[in-house]
Amino acid sequence: MTTSETAEQLRGWFTGRLPEGWFEGPLEVVLDREEVSVVGRLPEPPAAADAPHAERAAVLAGTIQRFREGTRDQRIAIAREAEHRFGHKVSWGADCGDQREMFTTLSVPVMTRLRQPERRVLDTLVDAGVARSRSDALAWCVRLVGKNTDEWLSELRTALEYVERARAAGPQSV
Repeated sequence: MTTSETAEQLRGWFTGRLPEGWFEGPLEVVLDREEVSVVGRLPEPPAAADAPHAERAAVLAGTIQRFREGTRDQRIAIAREAEHRFGHKVSWGADCGDQREMFTTLSVPVMTRLRQPERRVLDTLVDAGVARSRSDALAWCVRLVGKNTDEWLSELRTALEYVERARAAGPQSV
């Protein structure tokens, strides 16, 4: 089964499993090797419509926080079911208006080998106070690359889905 097929299966399972009215529109389900992220869109409250920018941001943040607190026990139970069924940890998030908040996410160690010039980049970021540690500096660099190459990464992920489908459709080894 390809990653995209698994993500579709997960999206279907969560859509069928979540209580009616939690979210509007389709769920966003993102799968990697360790984690499934489930993000839903909350209806924007009428109070946010004509509010000044700072007040609007506070209304949206409050809406997300109310949902987070009010659904915590149910989300934990559903996550446990999904983890048992699919073998991945589950993280949750919500969108409301133009705000997104992830409630729970994994922080997974990733082994990397860097030569001195790359280590000096990380150390400069730490020394300048941009990051607390080399690990934070590396995460900052990854976020920056992801932000600035989002379209290219999206195309690459789409191409990888085609490769996965071709592998799945090809001859199977014995």
